[in-house]
Amino acid sequence: MTADTSKTSDTQPESEESPRPEARPGHARRWATIWTAALALLPLALLGAAFWIGRLVRPGGDDWCFLPVVRDEGASGMIAKFFFHDNGRVANALLVVAYGSFGVAGHRWFALVSGVLMLGILWALTAAVLKRAGLTGPRGLALLVAAMTAATFFLATSNTYKTFYWPANSVSHTVAPVLACAAVIPLLRARTGWGRDFAVGVACVAGVFIGTLSEETAVVAFVVLAATLLISCWALPGAGRTHTRIWCAFAFAGVAVGTAILYLSPGARARRERFGADGASMFGPEALTATLRAFGHILGTIFTTWQYLGAVAVGVVLGLLVRGGEQGADGPDGSLRRRPLRLALVGFLAFLVSGYLCTVVAYPAFGVSVKYAPRIWGDFLLLFVMLLVGAGALLGRALRGRRRGIRVATATAAGAVCALVCVGLAVPLIQLEQEMEVRAQRWDRQDRSLRTQAARGAQVLPYTPVSVSGMGEPFGNNGKKLWPGQCVAQYYHLKKITYSTRMP
Repeated sequence: MTADTSKTSDTQPESEESPRPEARPGHARRWATIWTAALALLPLALLGAAFWIGRLVRPGGDDWCFLPVVRDEGASGMIAKFFFHDNGRVANALLVVAYGSFGVAGHRWFALVSGVLMLGILWALTAAVLKRAGLTGPRGLALLVAAMTAATFFLATSNTYKTFYWPANSVSHTVAPVLACAAVIPLLRARTGWGRDFAVGVACVAGVFIGTLSEETAVVAFVVLAATLLISCWALPGAGRTHTRIWCAFAFAGVAVGTAILYLSPGARARRERFGADGASMFGPEALTATLRAFGHILGTIFTTWQYLGAVAVGVVLGLLVRGGEQGADGPDGSLRRRPLRLALVGFLAFLVSGYLCTVVAYPAFGVSVKYAPRIWGDFLLLFVMLLVGAGALLGRALRGRRRGIRVATATAAGAVCALVCVGLAVPLIQLEQEMEVRAQRWDRQDRSLRTQAARGAQVLPYTPVSVSGMGEPFGNNGKKLWPGQCVAQYYHLKKITYSTRMP
């Protein structure tokens, strides 16, 4: 009897307890996947709404001057305009042609096309980083991180219309830094000699493209590439260090070639003459001091924009949910494994240096108003948002060793912050949609009237300014500012437009 009881007591715990270690991980993974997918729906819904609102965009500001050139002279005319007269940005001209060839429709669907493209790049980049680091997570985790990153980068500004919806600005300061990130994906995915050679080729081409697309994004690329080369001696081991250094060197050379093409172009020289942006004026003590004060104001605005907490929160979720890389390995070669806090510090310093240099570059054209122009901050803001995600991930990984209750509470709190940020970004977006809809209706009505009268042979017609979010329009400042009135007249095949306060 005693023997039977002993046998029962030995076998019973084994039959009851042994399935639990196997069932719990699978159950936890399923719930993590469901929770991640549900949380990802929030920023994805926000982005979907933002992309759809883009259909209300109508030409304004510089668009008025681009559209007639694209229509009448095509790509060659647009490239010549930029290279010889405006600013030297050849790649920028190509992107303007890409959406300007479709006229008003190109502006209406620019936000959708560019937004989906940028979200896709950030998604692919996040997935590539996780794979390279030897980390795995619930399905949809990379998409969640990319969507939250995109939402904060696109919408957490005081003038979303100019930063995201206005094509002429977006291609220079919003699309440009994301395209620069796209060039890193082949390097992260490369596993063979051919793959590494392909990554180097992409780095060269992308560098030249970025150099002729945006001076500010080129500045950020220079700083980040230089920082990577400097820290590679301790941040990257063996083969990973060599391949990364080669890639950075070729990317740096590509950006340098593109920047030289831009800087030496007649258009860039004409632009410097217009704004007095010579070396003495840009890098003199007074200019550098004024720029530093302006950049300090910019940092104050950025650091007090609470919606950027969404990037930190999604980083915490990422750090809590990923698995693998316990030894800090980065795939077979162990890259990107050492001293995460030091890497974060270097990244933050790179953000400060590149942000200040971008402000130096923009200051001659904008003056003191550069500190009130969030549309040109995007070149270094993307780096800032990514650093916040990384900082959050480090915090999440640090909490991985804590009790399950603490991890669950932290993940829940981080998810709540993500949800709160999405709501905080949605409210001003709804208000902006209402303003854009009013402008679109008035713009379309006036457009039909001008086209009809021009078709009947009219040469001089009245025009009523129709602006949104401070966009430049003919006869701004109560009719005192003509620009871009002549471009509007050219667009409608008129000789001249006159100021009118009465909408047709």
